[in-house]
Amino acid sequence: MHQPHVLCTFADGVATITLNRPDRLNSLNDGMHDTIAAFLERIEHDPALRVLVLTATGRAFCAGQDQSDRKPLPDGQKRDMGAALERYYKPLVLRLRALPAPVVCAMNGLAVGVGATLVLACDIVIAKQSAYFVQGFTKLGLMPDGGASQFLPQRIGTARALALCMLNDKLPAQQAADWGLIWRCVPDDEFDAAGAALVAQLASSATRALALTKQAIYAAPNNTLGQQLDLETTSQRALGYTDDYQEGAAAFRDKRSAVFKGR
Repeated sequence: MHQPHVLCTFADGVATITLNRPDRLNSLNDGMHDTIAAFLERIEHDPALRVLVLTATGRAFCAGQDQSDRKPLPDGQKRDMGAALERYYKPLVLRLRALPAPVVCAMNGLAVGVGATLVLACDIVIAKQSAYFVQGFTKLGLMPDGGASQFLPQRIGTARALALCMLNDKLPAQQAADWGLIWRCVPDDEFDAAGAALVAQLASSATRALALTKQAIYAAPNNTLGQQLDLETTSQRALGYTDDYQEGAAAFRDKRSAVFKGR
């Protein structure tokens, strides 16, 4: 029986999107984009959502956009290479960033081109030690996209970003972690357990606090200090009225672990 190219599940507050096209290194096509968009539309406003996990099957996370899916154009015609960005990647990246829950990427293997950008659009990335990044855009006569031209210099600096994008060198996951590009790199045989523990920790945390923390950190580069302090004040005031804060404060007083309900 034919397996779907994207597997989507949602249970116990954990939503999971699994790219499932291992024979094509999980390269993305239009149908996969449509499935992901429909799933995000279903969960993004669900109050039961505690965490979203993005991962893949096989030896690759994602080899980028599937170029072979694009039929050759008649002689003399040129393709609008911005069309897919406008239709698929911009909405996807913005949705992941706006999602009121942490987005975890369990990077199980190589990530190339916009597949690498998709990793960086997530909030927390845990990667196998055997995994690696390659930008690869300029090999096709293109430039980094999907937000890569912002994500890379923000996290690792201009010099490293330019070299990665222009030279297309392989960046091992451990080096990416050492540079601060991703959160953590773990041995391959510990990857599943480490990923599950991370997701469980986030799923049992104070959901609203995580959402507003995410919002504040992403807003910070564009805010003055005064604006950021105002944002913190407004957000902290809102959190003070949540049931989770009442539970957290009670647990602190009682010297026990808090049991957060996500509200």
